[in-house]
Amino acid sequence: MSATTIKIHGETKSELDKFREYRNESYDEVIHKLVHIAKHLKTEPELSKETIEAIEAARERIKKGKFVIEAEAAKRLGF
Repeated sequence: MSATTIKIHGETKSELDKFREYRNESYDEVIHKLVHIAKHLKTEPELSKETIEAIEAARERIKKGKFVIEAEAAKRLGF
């Protein structure tokens, strides 16, 4: 996978930060998620609404500490 650098305003970065579901989520992941929602907004508005609601619910769970880290999930699944 190749990478590139883009310039964005500080305010734009702050707005992107609001869409991060977890602390180490990359900006590439955030932008990919937003592009996915935007692409499907017109053709599948309910799916997009569900996606947005799922993201918001996940954020709330994370804020409340209701999540499992990767190592714990692997342990539970026997990996």
